[in-house]
Amino acid sequence: MKKTFKIIAIISGILLVDQVTKGYMLYLLTGGIPLAGRAFDLVPHPYIMMRVTDFFNIVFTWNPGTSFSMFRSLGETAPLVLIIITGIIIGFFGHMLFFKTRDNLEKLGLSLIIGGAVGNLVDRVRFGAVIDFLDFYWKALHWPAFNIADICITVGVGLYIFAIILQKLRSR
Repeated sequence: MKKTFKIIAIISGILLVDQVTKGYMLYLLTGGIPLAGRAFDLVPHPYIMMRVTDFFNIVFTWNPGTSFSMFRSLGETAPLVLIIITGIIIGFFGHMLFFKTRDNLEKLGLSLIIGGAVGNLVDRVRFGAVIDFLDFYWKALHWPAFNIADICITVGVGLYIFAIILQKLRSR
């Protein structure tokens, strides 16, 4: 029971930080925090909000696709398709986390993945797109903008893969 509480606390913490940071970005542009609405009706186009360094901006952009803006070509059906796919993925990883995984590092990785996925899912349900605001670049090369949920998903995947590699090495 204690481990289940920790897992739920990690997932909830990620969701909270992710939604607060995205809400703050919306607040800066709209003067409020809309609970729902069509993304591009609320804030029509990307804004560079603040140049932080020579390689980092705080921006505001909507991502109607997935990581690196994949699946943007689905058009109007993208939000619904991605909501369904994300729900299935969250369910699959949740099943693994609570019923299949025993290793703590694996559990942490899966918790980060689920927390980030739920954070982005909330945006898709509310707005039909995900809010991205962290913009790293070098000269003319830009990494696609991302958010806290994306960071958690990336770190979670890395931890999960690392845990599996460690298990394989231990079993030799």
